[in-house]
Amino acid sequence: MEAYVEPRPGEERAWWLRTLLILQSPRPVFAALRDESDHALNARQDPVTALVLLCGLGAILAAPSTGRQLDDRAIDGVLVAVLAFLAGGLYGGFGYWIGGGVLSLGTRVAGGERSYRSARHTLAFAAAPLALALVLVWPLRLALYGGDAFRSGGADDGPLARALGLVELGMVVWTLVLLVTGVHIVYRLSWVRSIAAVSAAGAMIAGTILLLYLAS
Repeated sequence: MEAYVEPRPGEERAWWLRTLLILQSPRPVFAALRDESDHALNARQDPVTALVLLCGLGAILAAPSTGRQLDDRAIDGVLVAVLAFLAGGLYGGFGYWIGGGVLSLGTRVAGGERSYRSARHTLAFAAAPLALALVLVWPLRLALYGGDAFRSGGADDGPLARALGLVELGMVVWTLVLLVTGVHIVYRLSWVRSIAAVSAAGAMIAGTILLLYLAS
């Protein structure tokens, strides 16, 4: 078992700042991800974990089934929150480990040669807009619609709700752009190869989903 290496003074704080900077100026953040020393890896582990949890929670809240949970009278708001948190952690972890593995394969197809952990960290920081969507959109949605956000029909079915949905869709597009940018910088691949790597990863995921659907 490898010994834990303490981050250098101020390095953890620097990575928390980079977690915010990725939304404004992603290039230096992705360039910093090239450092895979034990000090750097341990310093950014907590920010990566936070991003994974927030993205997983956001994905669960955006799922159509979550929007119908309060249709069941046996479920109340507290239980919805607990279930969303637990499922979000599992979903985020699954996306981080499996998605990172698929991205690693995609970059290898495109000629990139870096570690599996590098792919996971690139994916986590590229997903920062999804975490931002959770922080910005869901408090507004809950303030406007309350429990109707978790019921079929109701007040959350109008132009404003659709506008919030478009904001979330925009965050997904932003994430894909950041992912291509991250692969380009971290792996030092051309833009064409970076797009090919992300496309290959997406094709592998889509193919797996299709196979599971056909087998069910």
